[in-house]
Amino acid sequence: MAGQVFYRKWRPQTLAEVVGQEHVTRTLLNALEKGRVSHAYLFCGPRGTGKTSTGRILAKAVNCLTNKGKDEPCNACAICQAITEGRALDMIEIDAASNTGVDDIRGLRERVNYAPSQADYKVYIIDEVHMLSNSASNALLKTLEEPPPRIIFVLATTEVHKVLPTIISRCQRFDFRRLGQADIMAKLNRIGDAEGIKIEPEALRLIARGAGGSLRDAENLLEQLTTYYGDSIGLKQVQATLGITGDERTKELVKYIIDSDISAGIKTLNTVNNDGLDLRQFNRELVAYLRQLLLIKAGSEEASDLTAEEIAELKALAGKASLGQILRAVKSFGQLELGFDTNSSLPLEMALLDATISRTEEIPASPIKQEPDKTAVAPPAPPPPVKRPAAKAKPVATRPPEAVATTPAEVDSKLEQLRLNWKSVIEQAPESTKKTAALAILRSAGVKPVAFKEDTVILAFKYPYHKEKIEEPENKRVTSEILSNFLGYSCRVHCVYQPEDNHLVREVQKIGAQIINVEEK
Repeated sequence: MAGQVFYRKWRPQTLAEVVGQEHVTRTLLNALEKGRVSHAYLFCGPRGTGKTSTGRILAKAVNCLTNKGKDEPCNACAICQAITEGRALDMIEIDAASNTGVDDIRGLRERVNYAPSQADYKVYIIDEVHMLSNSASNALLKTLEEPPPRIIFVLATTEVHKVLPTIISRCQRFDFRRLGQADIMAKLNRIGDAEGIKIEPEALRLIARGAGGSLRDAENLLEQLTTYYGDSIGLKQVQATLGITGDERTKELVKYIIDSDISAGIKTLNTVNNDGLDLRQFNRELVAYLRQLLLIKAGSEEASDLTAEEIAELKALAGKASLGQILRAVKSFGQLELGFDTNSSLPLEMALLDATISRTEEIPASPIKQEPDKTAVAPPAPPPPVKRPAAKAKPVATRPPEAVATTPAEVDSKLEQLRLNWKSVIEQAPESTKKTAALAILRSAGVKPVAFKEDTVILAFKYPYHKEKIEEPENKRVTSEILSNFLGYSCRVHCVYQPEDNHLVREVQKIGAQIINVEEK
């Protein structure tokens, strides 16, 4: 097997060698021992978790000349070796992504009627079965309903929701899990020992974490590292390959967020930017660290995949913060959009401010106010209100002009006022803005105000296209005029991209959080 890539060279050859899927392999082994092997299996789950490898092992097991289909394959008899080497006539692998048409499946239906040529069973492994067209899926269904004797189908998919329910109902379904870091590290350690590769423990952990639950991805990454760096791999080499900064200032910044030390936090962000770090990647690592902190605070440390030392460090930090404070920080940085200017630390600075001062239950004494700046002592006088057309005036808008909000309570009040009266904001827009593209986008594109900072309203957009259109100078001016008209004083506009399907909400729900209110669209 010399010259093979790692993921093929170290592919499991028995059910016992399949990593992290004991609930699947134990059931299959019991079925073999009792002679109750099904005619059709559906293996579904993330990529690189062992679906097709398990299908090959099953094909060897049912045809093994030594164990007579009652146990693990021996991997020594002629049939086992032929299947391992990919030259067995009675094990047929089909890539559904390349054979999506009904004619391909009709050809398969004709071939399955022929008896196995050498083995006891003819085994068909159809990979990515969800890629079949509807007509091809229906043609396959007919074969699954009335299978010829001595035929076994193994259907594998990463997107089971796209498979016809009628096909699913005719198969024994097994869900393959995303692998944990411990399982991946154990397998990589075995590969490293056999291949003579020395890997630092922290480097190994980072490889496992970067694989995202896919053993194949982890094995490919290990091979890539050895090809470039040789047989000795350290943490910095893995960080460089994955594009990870590994900067300890992520932890430093989180401490400043928990302590509400805005001044120190902004200084940290400026040093990160001045050092030329990739701000997008820095933010990703910051969010990942905040997520681990959130899991620890919520009492779900078993889901964190961390060492005892790392858990202890996070527990000490979590003891200084409330769950709501950590959740706010996750939300502020997790929804951050850095695409418009990756060289500016302004989005990170705004997220820092949002995470530390935009709450009413805790108003931190910001170190920034220690500077003898007049603007920090008293708010600036508000500009004169924008005059509204008399014909368009409505009761909801008849209120005296208000000063720019300066306290968290005032900020929350202004934000709530915009959210609850967004329809009125549109209806009361100045006559000069009625036929503009900006008003059309604000009316129908799912725009919503998400924050209010001094004289700036921050609007969130579900789609990047609408965000980019509003950011055009003329549209931004019109939007500012519309909002100023409603608020009664001049304000500016800042746009962010906030997709509706928020993975952070899903992650928080996993640890027990509940949605208590959904804004009406």
